[in-house]
Amino acid sequence: QVQLAESGGGSVQAGGFLRLSCTASGDTTTKYTWAWFREAPGKEREGILTRYPGGKLYTADAVKGRFTFSQDAAWTTTYLQMGDLTPDDTGVYYCARAGPLIRWRLLRPDEVDYWGQGTQVTVSS
Repeated sequence: QVQLAESGGGSVQAGGFLRLSCTASGDTTTKYTWAWFREAPGKEREGILTRYPGGKLYTADAVKGRFTFSQDAAWTTTYLQMGDLTPDDTGVYYCARAGPLIRWRLLRPDEVDYWGQGTQVTVSS
C-alpha cells in the first residue's frame, strides 16, 4: 500500500514563492509515474507536471517556466517548486502516483493509482 502525504501549502501574495512536498511511503522506486495536479475553485482537476519512468517530464503551459518538479535521491519525497505565483494559481494541489506508464503528454486524473490528500494554495493580488 502506498500513501502520499503533502505539505507546504499556504497563502502568499502574487509574485511570491512556495514549495510543496509530497512524502511517499511504500513502494517508491523510480519505475513509477509521479505527477502534480491542481484543482482550482469551480474547475476540474488538471495535471500540471508529470514525470514518467526514465525521466521524461511534461509541464502544463500555464506553469511552464515558473513551476519545477524534483525528487530526492531516495525517491521518497517529491517537490513542486512554484514561483512568480498569480491568483490564477489558487487551488488545491495534489501529488499523485501512477504505474510505469509510457505517455507523451501530461497524466490524466483517471490514470492515477494513488493521490495525496491535497494542500491548499491561495495567492492574493
